[in-house]
Amino acid sequence: MSDDLCVVVIGGGSAAAVGLVGLAVMRALRGRSLRLALFVLAVASVLAMVTGTVVAAQEMFISPEDFGVVLTVCIASGIVTSAMALLLARALVADSRTLRRAVRALGHGAAPGADGSLSTAEMGELSRELSLTSARLARARERERSLERSRRELVAWVSHDLRTPLAGLRAMVEALEDGVAPEPSRYHTQMRLAVDRLSGMVDDLFMLSRIHAGALALSLEWVTLADLVDQAVAGTNPLARAQGVRLGAEVGDPVVVRADVRELSRALTNLVVNAIRHTPSAGSVLVEAGRRSQHAVLAVSDACGGIPPGDLDRVFDVAWRGTAARTPEPDSGAGLGLAIVRGIVEAHSGAVEVRNTDHGCRFEVRLPLSTAPYGA
Repeated sequence: MSDDLCVVVIGGGSAAAVGLVGLAVMRALRGRSLRLALFVLAVASVLAMVTGTVVAAQEMFISPEDFGVVLTVCIASGIVTSAMALLLARALVADSRTLRRAVRALGHGAAPGADGSLSTAEMGELSRELSLTSARLARARERERSLERSRRELVAWVSHDLRTPLAGLRAMVEALEDGVAPEPSRYHTQMRLAVDRLSGMVDDLFMLSRIHAGALALSLEWVTLADLVDQAVAGTNPLARAQGVRLGAEVGDPVVVRADVRELSRALTNLVVNAIRHTPSAGSVLVEAGRRSQHAVLAVSDACGGIPPGDLDRVFDVAWRGTAARTPEPDSGAGLGLAIVRGIVEAHSGAVEVRNTDHGCRFEVRLPLSTAPYGA
């Protein structure tokens, strides 16, 4: 065996033996502080290096003076390395405490408060992930509060709207039973109207429950926007005439989308009915269809006078009926129509939004465009 190889084997073996002892000590200290673990690691590394150097130096038969120099250098290096390890451990412990406070704050629903100026890139990345998680949780909590508020409003509105027709039905039934109804046929007509209203409310509630449960099954087929507009206008024109509202339609380039005709027609009809009910007599409602960029667009513009800016974000909430600018009519339902519109549109991978215009507001539905087969 050559001298160089002999030195490597002797020095490396001595260093490895000390290193194994250090690993055993670190395993025994498992669960202790990070500072202690880093200090033990640094000391074990220094001792391994010093031991290997000293043993190799002795085997090389160097002079006592040279050996003293080597030993002095090893000891100085070990002290400097241990000091640096203590400083690093201190910084990491401080980062750990900062992140622990951030996690505790996150658990209590507060902002983490941990900045990105931490000692290592990994710690900084963890801090940023905590901040992002906090923001996502805040949005989720806000959405949960909004949904809970909508549920309470829905229960209040539906309870009120159910009580009114039921009370009327009971009064008319009692009048018919007692034989005091002056015009039984008129009572029968009123009872049928009340039952129709109740049936519509129950249908809306059932539809909304399917949407929220993700159980809205769509039967997709190719349909032109022009056909959807024609159906909506034809179905709501009698209501518009009764309200004294001018109802018009504008269809641009032919656009074909893949959609559930029944559900999408229901959504568009809800928008048109909503616009007619909140447009004053002699006002106008315009239904439009066309293409914009990579989307098919359906829009309904009315003359309601506009929606207060603070309410624009709540228009599609369950049980929202508006404020003084959009005072609900007695037969306006439980405020589920626009919530159903949003659910149907989102089920088609689309989006719906509302904005104020000069004389009212404009509801706009955007649907993804897709290539229709020839002849569709």
